[in-house]
Amino acid sequence: MEFIPAPAVHRVLCADCGTPIVPNTANLCVACLRNTVDITEGIPKQASVSFCRNCERFLSPPQSWVLARPESAELLAICLKKLKGLNKVRLTDAHFIWTEPHSKRLRVSMTIQKEVLTNTILEQTFEIEYLVQHGQCPDCAKLAAKNTWKALVQVRQKVSHKRTFLFLEQLILKHGAQKDTISVKEVRDGLDFFYSQRSHALKMVEFLGSVVPIRSKASEQLLSSDTHTNTANFKYTYSVEIIPICKDDLVCIPLKMARQLSNINPLTICARVGNSLQLLDPTTLQACEISSPAYWRTPFDSLATVSDLVEFTVLDLEPDGRSRGKYVLADAQVALAGAFRSGKHEEDDGMMDYESQGLTNQIFHTRTHLGGILQPGDTVLGFFLTNANYNSDEFAQLKSDRIPDIILVKKTYPNRRKKNRTRNWKLRSIGKEAGEEGETGGGRGVVGRMGGRDQKKVEEDYELFLREIEEDEEMRGAVNLYKAADNAPAMQVDKPAKAKGKKQNQYSMDVDEAPAPAQEEEEADFPEIKLDELLEDFDEMNLREDEVEQEV
Repeated sequence: MEFIPAPAVHRVLCADCGTPIVPNTANLCVACLRNTVDITEGIPKQASVSFCRNCERFLSPPQSWVLARPESAELLAICLKKLKGLNKVRLTDAHFIWTEPHSKRLRVSMTIQKEVLTNTILEQTFEIEYLVQHGQCPDCAKLAAKNTWKALVQVRQKVSHKRTFLFLEQLILKHGAQKDTISVKEVRDGLDFFYSQRSHALKMVEFLGSVVPIRSKASEQLLSSDTHTNTANFKYTYSVEIIPICKDDLVCIPLKMARQLSNINPLTICARVGNSLQLLDPTTLQACEISSPAYWRTPFDSLATVSDLVEFTVLDLEPDGRSRGKYVLADAQVALAGAFRSGKHEEDDGMMDYESQGLTNQIFHTRTHLGGILQPGDTVLGFFLTNANYNSDEFAQLKSDRIPDIILVKKTYPNRRKKNRTRNWKLRSIGKEAGEEGETGGGRGVVGRMGGRDQKKVEEDYELFLREIEEDEEMRGAVNLYKAADNAPAMQVDKPAKAKGKKQNQYSMDVDEAPAPAQEEEEADFPEIKLDELLEDFDEMNLREDEVEQEV
């Protein structure tokens, strides 16, 4: 086989250092070419970026403010926009170099190419340092000043508890309706939402009308006007009032309205509250729906609320075969909780003295809509109408034979509540504590931060709200539940003054005062919240790109 030599490579000496090189148009080696020509000339090696510490946004030239995470593609694009002279070169690579978060410095490594001589392209890598300058964006500057809001939404509900606003806060977070809100203020009967634009306030009013029954009223105030240009500056206020009837309340519909609603029994309970009221007659399973306009034409108040519920023990239950959705009609025999216990409790638990009235050992017969979930021996909450005295004209007009002794409302789990168990879930809040990152906070909630004499009552309402979420599957589906860390901060529910014991953490259940007998066992059908119903708390997570790629 004949050997064919490779073509000879002709080399020349570099014009400056004499190193043999492949011939090029400049007759210079790479090192000498870089010393002769600097392609980074005209590109600054130091620059600055503006950062707003209040809203955590960066200034994207010329005037827009963008939310960007550290070492993200959005932040890199902002840094590249700050450089002059990049239009004269070709950018091939750019990435961040790690720096301490508290150093207020950003380091970017860049690789560029440029044609220096005829058919000669030179590539060079260099580093640029950015100084992070803290300041305020125009939106935060308006927020820091006084009386800079443009629109205000006043949400009110004239009830004695705050559970409606606790649930409303979670609905706002689930649908992201709080993103345009610049400030939230708690007042006596509700919340005030402040906005920088009128359209944002109108969007909030429209959202509230889709989730709760309301009526709204708009007003405006003239701040300034210019007769030459025919322009004026207004402040807009929207007053929103929520119907003062909540879930599980006992209501008495006016007789005229009851006849219009398929002649339903006026004495009903509120089964659900959406953008309308859904009332249910527990004795016949007849239901009706009252829209917000229909209610405000003939307003009425609730006879009793959840705080008036009394514990009963189910002695016997016999379903009669009629059902409507999840409700099953049944005849039940109940007695007051602890009616047949042998000993007396000397403690004063704040309950009414039924023993002196001869009602302790009495058995009551009633008809209930909870036949599908109740069993003999269960504990159920209901309204004790025999010992009730309601100041209502509609209730006084009812015939005595149509008023039952007891109306059962919902099942309860007292044995489980006596156990000091930690909840494996938590809720997010609109209000953020100092040092928290992200759009939402992990505190107890925006309701109740005002403090004062009603703080204990607010804490009790919050504990009842958490219990309703646990026991009502339909209500759980309307809110976002997040996994609670093992070292979650404390969210303690205030106990009565006589209670003494160890402190609970934030998500622990409230412990009843009466000590549980040793023989009592937990209810087997207690509605546990499964892990697949919980969401990850992404506001506290930082996933690296390489970890995400490995998982994919």
